[in-house]
Amino acid sequence: MSYFSELLPSFNDYLGVKNTWRRDVVAGITVAIVALPLALAFGITSGAGAQAGLITAIYAGLIAAVFGGSNYQVSGPTGAMTVILVPIVSKYGTQSLAPLGLVAGAIVVLMGVTHCGGLIKKVPWPVMEGFTLGIALVIALQQLPSALAAPGVSGPNTLVTAWRTFYAALVAGLHWNSLFIVVLTLLVKFTYPKVAKKLKIRVHVPASFVAIVFASALVALLSIHTPVIGSLPRSLFSHVSLTGTHIGISALVIGAAQIALLAAIESLLSARVADQMVHIHDPAQGYKPNRELVGQGLATIVSSMAGGMPATGAIARTSVNIRAKGQSRISAIIHSIFLILVVLLLNPVISHIPTAALGAVLIGTSYRIASPANLKELLKTTRLDAMTLLVTAVLVVVLGLIWAIAITTAGYFFITFIMKRVSKK
Repeated sequence: MSYFSELLPSFNDYLGVKNTWRRDVVAGITVAIVALPLALAFGITSGAGAQAGLITAIYAGLIAAVFGGSNYQVSGPTGAMTVILVPIVSKYGTQSLAPLGLVAGAIVVLMGVTHCGGLIKKVPWPVMEGFTLGIALVIALQQLPSALAAPGVSGPNTLVTAWRTFYAALVAGLHWNSLFIVVLTLLVKFTYPKVAKKLKIRVHVPASFVAIVFASALVALLSIHTPVIGSLPRSLFSHVSLTGTHIGISALVIGAAQIALLAAIESLLSARVADQMVHIHDPAQGYKPNRELVGQGLATIVSSMAGGMPATGAIARTSVNIRAKGQSRISAIIHSIFLILVVLLLNPVISHIPTAALGAVLIGTSYRIASPANLKELLKTTRLDAMTLLVTAVLVVVLGLIWAIAITTAGYFFITFIMKRVSKK
């Protein structure tokens, strides 16, 4: 019984909530404000649309909070997942997301039930750091269509796709208004925290949110011609079909396996980072990896069947939750409830957000993920670790996430094994 009971929610998840709920509510609203532009942007980038991004943030955030194994994790659409979804959606259409999410979610649940959660600890840290850097590069490259107000052009990998998109936009003529909005949004995003600190503004308002509001207001006031999100249905569901897709069985299985592996890796990594941020070192008090997999699998299933996308634990939103003093899974639940209110009440406002501003927010987010200062320090470690990090990042851009992790992990262990054998001689 204990084998399965540890995978299920319990009253112990909410012990002490009566003492922390006020901070959890504030943290949940803060995370929702951060998640709103990211959810819209990731939805648009993936090709599924802004509404799909919001649906994913709502359902995945709620289901993973209740059934997952972390008290601090906030789940939803992520840049890493769009890396896998973009080529699939461009080839098979948004109709493929429902069957893919259903199969991928079931695989992740099965991984949790069969206790595969501990495998994340086997991946070397240089591979994980390279994985993160590669994701940051891909997210930035994926924003070219939004930044240039140009249609995306397909290619065999992210690098070729980005170049073809840029070249096509250059031939057609650059959309200077959109580029101006990108620069303006980035300027506000990176300068607002310094201004707020200098002015001693005590109320924490996420810089991405301020940048989006500023750019949207300027576009409206000056009647700047640039693409906007457009009207969204005031609905928390979108019709899906498991049979109305052209994706074949082999493509479905391969795609679902990739999505499942990424969801497992990113979610467990995010949960582990969350425990480190709150200084939890006792495994008994930390996140439960197998339960986390079950929760993430269920989140992807529900989200995809409601018209959203596959989801994972989100490091960015999870870290915001912790910095905002969130102390229980109530904060992630509040984050979803707040986003529901946004969908029902603020759709007319959301429709006027420039897509270039959302693209700029993700470019800024990719810079934060890459963390140049941290990267500089990491490259000063051993030659093997530095090389593994860089090769992993390059392979993520060229080959994709799963192949990059598989190749560099195998290579890292092989070289380490050889080095140990040589040192013994």
